[in-house]
Amino acid sequence: MLDKLAALVTVRRKLVLVLSLLFCVVAGGLGASVTTKLSAGGFDVPGAESTRAADTLSERFGTGEPNLVLLVTAPDGVDEAATVRKGEELTGRLAAEPGVQEAVSYWTLGKAPSLRGAHADSALVLAHIEGDEDQVGRYLEQIRPHYQDGFEGLTVEFGGRAEANRELGDQIQKDLVLAESLVLPLTLILLVFVFRGVIAALLPLALGVVAIIGTLAVLRLLTEATDVSVFAMNLTTGLGLGLGIDYSLFVVSRHREELAAGATVSEAIATSLRTAGRTVLYSAVTVALSLSALLLFPMYFLRSFAYAGIAVVAFAALSALVLLPALLAVVGERVNKWSWSRRGSEPAGNRVWSRLAAFVVRRPVPMATGAIAVLLLLGSPFPGIRLNLADERTLPADAEAHRVNTVLLHDYAAREMDPLLVVADGSGAPRGRTADIDAYARRLSALDHVSRVDGLTGSYADGRPIAPATAFHRRYAAENGTWLSVVPAVDPYSDEGQALVRDVRTAKAPFEVRTAGKASAFRDTLDALTGRMPYCLLLIAVTTFILLFLLTGSVVMPVKAIVLNLLSLTATFGAAVWVFQEGHLRWLTGDFTVTGGIVATTPIMVFCLAFGLSMDYEVFLLSRIKEEYDATGDTARSVVRGLERTGGIVTAAAALIALVFLSFLTSGITHMKLLGLGLALAVVVDATLVRGVLLPAFMRLAGRFNWWAPAPLARLHRRIGLKEGGG
Repeated sequence: MLDKLAALVTVRRKLVLVLSLLFCVVAGGLGASVTTKLSAGGFDVPGAESTRAADTLSERFGTGEPNLVLLVTAPDGVDEAATVRKGEELTGRLAAEPGVQEAVSYWTLGKAPSLRGAHADSALVLAHIEGDEDQVGRYLEQIRPHYQDGFEGLTVEFGGRAEANRELGDQIQKDLVLAESLVLPLTLILLVFVFRGVIAALLPLALGVVAIIGTLAVLRLLTEATDVSVFAMNLTTGLGLGLGIDYSLFVVSRHREELAAGATVSEAIATSLRTAGRTVLYSAVTVALSLSALLLFPMYFLRSFAYAGIAVVAFAALSALVLLPALLAVVGERVNKWSWSRRGSEPAGNRVWSRLAAFVVRRPVPMATGAIAVLLLLGSPFPGIRLNLADERTLPADAEAHRVNTVLLHDYAAREMDPLLVVADGSGAPRGRTADIDAYARRLSALDHVSRVDGLTGSYADGRPIAPATAFHRRYAAENGTWLSVVPAVDPYSDEGQALVRDVRTAKAPFEVRTAGKASAFRDTLDALTGRMPYCLLLIAVTTFILLFLLTGSVVMPVKAIVLNLLSLTATFGAAVWVFQEGHLRWLTGDFTVTGGIVATTPIMVFCLAFGLSMDYEVFLLSRIKEEYDATGDTARSVVRGLERTGGIVTAAAALIALVFLSFLTSGITHMKLLGLGLALAVVVDATLVRGVLLPAFMRLAGRFNWWAPAPLARLHRRIGLKEGGG
């Protein structure tokens, strides 16, 4: 198949280039508007208890968790008579804004102490804007201009989830421009150094650009059918450029190697596709299947990374197998033009990798022991990982939502922005059940870590009433139901906050209830992630095993690859915990706010992406080792020869893709920094310690057992396994 493709592309090279250019024009026009269609949310679990409760609050009660907070600062103090009048007027105007279902404040709630700052110079206005993240964002864009310059002498600052999502979208756009302006010229310089020539160095960038353009078009089409997260843009540019470089590096290096051996351009292209091209195809399938595991999770934030990643892999592989051979056919012998080296072989020193491989093969046990010790040391912080959700603290410290959140944490005692909302829809006419509501509110207020409970019958604390029912408390009733607000005294992401969710959900209630709010949503997120994670691991393990078996005919090599990848990723996660959870190396990664935890979805993204990229190098290296073994039957010699011929390419590919991912550290968003550092570290560790030390040491110790498979599977591989077809 690849021989026929090589012949077709070589003969029809001009047509391929014209069609590719036409595709870029059409796809570029289609994908140009994608940023206006992407969403900043996607962390909630569809169908979970917290999600259904939040929907009920909005639809039946016209309220919900406060997703917009105005921090109002008064120069004369918030209790001065003129300030009280202005505060009430501000609250009323905000409540009348489009999309605002409800707005309350320190002044409209009878000067509630929890809504006044510690120095009495600021107070809060809390509002709920209806709709999903996109609708909330559109309403907020209409609201902000009315208050961002203040209100009758009062200083007004915006915070809350709605404002944080708006700023996240803006920050992503800034981050992309900055990262691309840095990574593109640096990548080109490194490519010139790797290929020792300008023409060959430009080819990988061309493939990366095509992969990015095609993926943006796919994402734009997907926005017509489903929600897509704005964070998919980062992965599109990073992975598109990285895989475009990776795949073209494999093919171009083999092509130049064949030319140096005396092959014609057509023969070199054919051999390159039959060998490196086959590796690219296998690698693309492996990476795509690893990323497809993200589709198992219900949150569209994670699913969006699968959409972008699978599309990027497909376009990068297609470009490497179709567009790149056409470019090589047009360029011909000029691929080595403007080169200061006549060698057309791999771009790194063969002697270095040959000597390293020979050294490891002679001393497999101490080398493997040392490498494993290093990985375990790096991974030692991993057992202490703590998880949370993305909030205002993931933004830069000078972002408005982040500043407001900091003031709330330091100057306001109760966590009014993080209530646990208890919804009892369909419980009957609430005014006929005031005794039940009163008893239930008392019971909830007596729970540990509860600051206050508000409901139809008044406000409660420590198991007793603290305020009678007023006109404000009527908001807790609807025609056939009621709800209560449980204000916590602890962080919703802490162990105590999660214990409170459990206690509220299991507390004896006179009617059926569901809970919403930040703490409840976090509990449902953790349940969804842990519930789907075994299936994610199983899918990746099974597909990896099948693909590597088809490549090698061995059942040992797939198991070895899975174990080594897991060991490598443990080191990656340990380093991520040490840096981002414990707050080390902020001078190197760019300053960020240490929250004492890691956004729960990020480790899953890192795992699926890093596992796929690790298999990328695994396939490339094993393919070359297997080619040598089929020719010689000598495992030790094949390992040395395989590393000699591919070690430099793997190192160069890892350095290039690590550079792309390290550009994420310029992001102002903490979990994007973590994603970039995690992927860069995973790639570097895999290409050095794992592929350079552990893999050859293991293969030397296993000997001929490397290629063992039970007789039935061996016969199956002879029938359907991939053969090199001549190299």
